[in-house]
Amino acid sequence: MREAVKISVITPSYNQAQFIERTIKSVLSQAYPCLEYIIVDGGSTDGTISILKKYSDRIKWVSEKDSGQTSAVNKGIKMSSGHIIGWLNSDDLYEQGALEKVNAFFLDNPSCKWATGLCRIIDADDREARRYVKLYKNMLLRYFNGYNTLLTTNYISQPATFLRREVFTEFGFFDEKEDRVMDYEYWLRIGARYAPCRINDYLACFRVHAQSKTSGGFKKTFSDELEVARRYSKSGVINTAHYASCVCICAVYSALNAFGGKNKAE
Repeated sequence: MREAVKISVITPSYNQAQFIERTIKSVLSQAYPCLEYIIVDGGSTDGTISILKKYSDRIKWVSEKDSGQTSAVNKGIKMSSGHIIGWLNSDDLYEQGALEKVNAFFLDNPSCKWATGLCRIIDADDREARRYVKLYKNMLLRYFNGYNTLLTTNYISQPATFLRREVFTEFGFFDEKEDRVMDYEYWLRIGARYAPCRINDYLACFRVHAQSKTSGGFKKTFSDELEVARRYSKSGVINTAHYASCVCICAVYSALNAFGGKNKAE
């Protein structure tokens, strides 16, 4: 392996015993030599703590009451010391070799402040799902990777996104007033100055399941994205385009949920 830059991965967690061990294994199995893995748990009562204790010799973790997911991510970033920082939720996964690819990309692109890669969507049983959604986001990332597009729709996959530490020094941390779209708000905040670089590899898997925010409250999520985008855009045309995108995406997600999210319907 080439020179290995220290990468910190932050996982916020709360009562995700069903999935969190799979998440942990996906990170540790990277076998990346300069990994700092930090799990910030909000005081889980479902068996999560027993799982965390199993890996105490390979991870840093804390479990205490917090103000929610955004607060936990910010806490983890402040605890971290890596040059590159990634955020992986406690039900998501990294693809094998992801961190090595991220390291190589940042070494080859020293001016890049943040980078995002491709991301699969999986269900509760780790089976790939919603392939059409994945392909749509991949198309936007490859051919329409610009700020106006980002103002129109959030095509950046949070689990597959990595940032240099100096980004947080320059722009601060995630907005803790945002419960659902803190990532999108941050992409818009930093994207106005630094365009995201594209890593043309699958880096992560985003999980959709009955208890996830995206599955259970997607209309609220996309509505919040629209409101955040309006704070950053002064263009009536872009705002109208985002509204139209929001309506279309909600219709697609409603159809996917109606058909049970089966691959043949996606």
